[in-house]
This record gives sequence, C-alpha cells and structure tokens, in this order.
Amino acid sequence: MKNNYRVLSTLLVLLIMMTTQAENSKNPLLKPFTNIHQTAPFDEIKSEHFVPAFEAAIEEARAEVQAIIDNSEAPSFENTVVAMSKTGDRLSTIRKIFFNLNSAETNEDIQKIAQEVAPMLSEFGNDISLNPDLFARVKAVYEQKSSLNLNPEQTTLLENSYLGFVRSGANLNDADKARYREITGELSKLSLKFSENVLAETNAFEMHITNEDDLAGLPDFAKEAAALTAQSKGKEGWLFTLQYPSYIPFMKYADNRELREKMYRAASTKGNKGNEYDNNEIIHQIVNLKLEKAKLLGYESHADYTLQRRMAETPERVEEFLSDLHEASRPAAEKDFAEVVDFARSEGFEGELQRWDWSYYSEKLKKARYGFNEEEVKPFFKLENVIGGVFDLAKTLYGIELKENKSIPVYHADVKAYEVFDADGKFLSVLYLDFFPRDGKRSGAWMTDFRGQWQEAGKDIRPHVSIVTNFTKPTDTKPSLLTFDEVTTFLHEFGHGLHGMLSQCQYESTSGTNVFWDFVELPSQMHENWAYEKEWLDRFAVHYETGEKLPAELIEKIVAAKNFQSGYMSERQLSFGMLDMAFHSIALPLTEDVAQVETKAMAPTELFPAVEGSMMSTAFSHIFAGGYSSGYYSYKWAEVLDADAFAAFKEHGIFDQKTAKAFRTNILEKGGSENPMELYIRFRGQEPTVDALLERSGLKN
Repeated sequence: MKNNYRVLSTLLVLLIMMTTQAENSKNPLLKPFTNIHQTAPFDEIKSEHFVPAFEAAIEEARAEVQAIIDNSEAPSFENTVVAMSKTGDRLSTIRKIFFNLNSAETNEDIQKIAQEVAPMLSEFGNDISLNPDLFARVKAVYEQKSSLNLNPEQTTLLENSYLGFVRSGANLNDADKARYREITGELSKLSLKFSENVLAETNAFEMHITNEDDLAGLPDFAKEAAALTAQSKGKEGWLFTLQYPSYIPFMKYADNRELREKMYRAASTKGNKGNEYDNNEIIHQIVNLKLEKAKLLGYESHADYTLQRRMAETPERVEEFLSDLHEASRPAAEKDFAEVVDFARSEGFEGELQRWDWSYYSEKLKKARYGFNEEEVKPFFKLENVIGGVFDLAKTLYGIELKENKSIPVYHADVKAYEVFDADGKFLSVLYLDFFPRDGKRSGAWMTDFRGQWQEAGKDIRPHVSIVTNFTKPTDTKPSLLTFDEVTTFLHEFGHGLHGMLSQCQYESTSGTNVFWDFVELPSQMHENWAYEKEWLDRFAVHYETGEKLPAELIEKIVAAKNFQSGYMSERQLSFGMLDMAFHSIALPLTEDVAQVETKAMAPTELFPAVEGSMMSTAFSHIFAGGYSSGYYSYKWAEVLDADAFAAFKEHGIFDQKTAKAFRTNILEKGGSENPMELYIRFRGQEPTVDALLERSGLKN
C-alpha cells in the first residue's frame, strides 16, 4: 500500500510539473520575445500571466545563482562578479514590465498582484544578498582587486557588487539577517500601499460644475477639457479633477476663489483625511523601518546610509548645501512674495493671501509685468510640433534620428513607439512616448525603461526606454496644445531618455541612468535650457492654425519671464529637500506627528499662513514610494551641474557639435561606469561651481 501511495504521489508531482510547464509555455512573459528588437508583447500580456511568470523567473534566477556558488573553480572576476551581473535577466524583464504598468496603466488586479509579488521579490533579493557562500566568492575577488588589472567600468562593477552585498546585510549575524529580511519585506509593501493611496485619493475627487458663471477667468482650453471629462463620465456641465492638466489651469485662472480653495484643499490633503487612504501611519512605519535597517548595517541614520553612495556623501554636506542656497534664495523669495501681495491688493484683494490665491495672482502679475501668459503661447506648442522640435534637437546635437514604428506593440492606445538610429544608421533604442493622463496612471512625469543596455558575447543589447507624462489632452476642437512648462517637462524627461538611449556600457547595472542619484538629473535638467533659446524655438514653434512662427516678441517675453518668482521657486524646492532630510536624517525613531515634522522642517522657507489639514508629506511619493529618500536635494544639486554644463554650450554655441559630442561621449554614453565627478570634469575641464546657477536664476548678488 505504501509503495502504491509513493507511486501515486510521484505521478501526481510529475503531472503537476507537466501541467505547470504546459501553462508556462503559453505564458507570453516566459517565451522568447519575437517582436522587432525583442520588444515586450503588450498585446498578448494579461494580468493573470504575471504571478506564474514571476514564480518561474525567480526559480530560474535561483538556479543561475546556485550555479555560480557551485562552481568548483576559484572565484574570479568573470566567473563570479560578471556572472552575477548576468543572472536574472528574465526576472528583470518581467519586473520592469509589471512595475512600469503599475505606474502608467494600473488597475485593481495589477495592484493586488503588486502586493502579492513585492514580498516574493524582496525575499528573493534577500536570499541572494544574504547568502554567505555567494558573498564569500565576491569578497574573495574584491580582496584581489588591486592585482586584477581591471578597467574603470570593471572596477566600478566589482566595487558596486561588493558594497551591494555589504549594504544589504551580508556581514550581519543570523538574527540580524532575519530581521533585515522582515524590514525589507515590510518596506516593499508599505511603499506600494503609499503610492496606491495617493492614486486613489487623486482619482476620488471630482469638482462638478453646472453653472457657467463659476468658470469665469478660465481659458477656453480648460473649459473644453473639463466639458470633455464630464461627458466621458456621463455628466452635464464641466468636471475638474486633481490631474495636473485639470488642476493647474483652474488654480491659475479661475476667478471663483471659493472653488480655488476647494480644489487646493482636496489636492493638499491627499493621504491626510483619516480615511482608508490615510498615509500618516504608513510614513511612521516607513521612516522607522528605514532607520532600523540603517542601524542594523552600522549607520547613524538612513541619510548616512544612503549618502555613502552619492556625490554629496554625508547628511552634513547636504544640509550645508541646502542652507547655503536657502540663504541666497530667501531675500529674493520674500521680495517675490511681497510683490504678489502688493499686486493682489492693487486688484482689490482684501485679507491675507492664501495658498489658493498664489498661482492666480502670480499669473496675473506675470502677465502685467511681461505681457506674457501661457494662453498666448500654447497655440504655438502643438504636441506633434514639439515632438518634432525635440527630435530635431537630438538629431542636431547627437546625430540621432527617431522614426515611429506602429508594428511595435504598446500597452495603451495613447502610447507611440519609435525606433532610434544613430547618424550611421545603427539601431540605438526603442522609445515609448505616453503623454496623456488617465485613471490608471499616477501623476507627474518620468522616464523609465523596459530593458537596459549591455554587451554580451560581442553583441550590443540596446535599451527600450519609456517617457511618461500627464500633458494636456486634445479635445473635440483642438489638438493637444502644451503649456510652456509642459514643453520644458518634455525636454527634461527626454534628457533622461537620452541618458538611457545613448548608453555604451559593458554591464547593465552600470549603464544608462544607473548612476549616483544626485547625478541622474544632470542630463534632464541640462536639456531644459533649450526651451529658452530662440534659435531652437524658431525651428518648430508655429501656430497650429495659421502656421505663423512664434513671434520674436513672445520669445523675448518668455526669456524675460524666465526668472519670474525664481526666489520663491527656489525656496519651494529647497523646502522639499529639507522635509526629506528631516524624516531621514533622524538617529532615533520617529514619535512626533508627521504634521509636526513637516511644520518644523519647512518653517525656514515658509511664506504662507498654515492651512489646517494641508500636508505635503502624505502625498510625497518621491521619498516614500520612489527612490528619492535622502535624495530630493539632488534636483538642486543637479541644477548646479546643469547650469555649469549649459554654460559650455552658451560659450561655443547652443548647437555646437564639439560640445555636444563631449557631453554625449563623457556623460550620456558612460552611465554609471565611472565616478560621476570624474566624468563631469572630463566633459567640462573643471568641477562645477554654484555661480552659474545663481547667475542664471538671477540670485547672484
């Protein structure tokens, strides 16, 4: 009987294995991608494919890692470090596809799957980084590094690999390793929940207007878009949401102050309403778990842990950097604020200026002072023309050409896919562009990739890059007409895209945007500068109806208004960096209310009266659901780099081929293969100084 039972058990196991293999063979995520350039088969992928794909890919990656551990040969750079860098390719592909969809095209099913697979991935990552036998092999190679005759990128890969293990708990004792596993698993789930709550709160709010008088002051494009939104929801009148293309114009132009206040309070209380989407307790858990993890690893704070692998290096240096810029910005910010208050008074405003008044009166002041407003320039920034202008800029500077290819599958009808070619016709990259807001997309704009770049067996594996934004949608009567801010946002994200698309590195983990976090914003912010250059605007900015070029006087107004409220904007950005550091530089567990931390951290930069219930932290996805914890300062840090870098173009001409080639060769192609300051000096010939930023911003005094 026992023997029969064993036979039956064995047959049952074999049957389950065969069934699983048969199911996996039908899973598009587990088959070779046969589309052009091996692009993802979005047209075949369904939600139910992800969990079995993750499970199979994790087991495959485990086997690849085990083969390295079991290698009987002595540890070497090739058989251990390089071999490790090549494990888990299928898992990496599935992970990128899934989590990019969770950001750009999510739904309830995807979100549930995210909560299921996040712990799986965390556990797998810990199994690798906490494996003593694997770490012993990496450590053995690291201890020989001075005699290995490695090139700079190989040295970087070795150092990153070794430090990656150390910074992920490889030197901990068994009890601390167990706790480390618990912490990282919890953090992965909490960050997902934080992001889901912000998206839910964004989607939950609608302001339905049926009285046309309440639309006074709003431009036609904003009214038409709101009417279209209402129509899509089966409602009469106009519908405004917290999506940026709806929210920002309302705050800038709507005469109805009560409705502006309603919109502001809805936007500023996301995650802070005491409901099922409240993020206060999640913030406490995230902050304290990050601190505990840092302490386990021997660091004073999460900021100390993070900044060890940043250009800034220490929390003290970041705080000094923010303080110095605050000192330079504060007088200008106070002047900017007083000017808007005085202007509002001249317009008949009485009482205390509130946050929901700022954009409204600031925009009116800008128009009065410079004769410039967004409505005047939008007709010259038809999205298709801006795309052409950005592509032309890339061709002029770097020789690359982008061609749409409709045979490449996309994950939403709004998305367009392009092939990117070098000047010699060599294929460089696939680029996905996804411009418009929708319920399944988080707010903001970002660049990401579905595949990185690396070299293998003499073959150059080229990247698949994606740029995602929330731009103004076309309506029944108008195409998508961008604001000037949206044009600069496109340039910003395209700069990130170039960093990925032009990469020429040996290993995926050192390629593209895999760089120090306070260096990653250099290419993006540097490319924003062309938005203010007449020579570039003249190439593409024409009226969408008449074909008339953007008039020279309008360009002059854009340039003249460039530094409008620059002191205020600088203080605002610095306040976010200060808030980030307040949460992540603590050396003792957080016990204060989140609101108390925020009030204290942002006090030096504050200009407005407090608004009860208003909170930045509970929707601050950059630091609680993204990768910017202890790193939000990097936007300002990179401004120093980008102002100095663009000064080189200004010196030699904004389309100067020699300067562009130097930037491409030393920055865009090198990814994180070498120390970022060394790469920058190689491009610029010197370290950057803050002078160029202060001068460009009108703050140098």
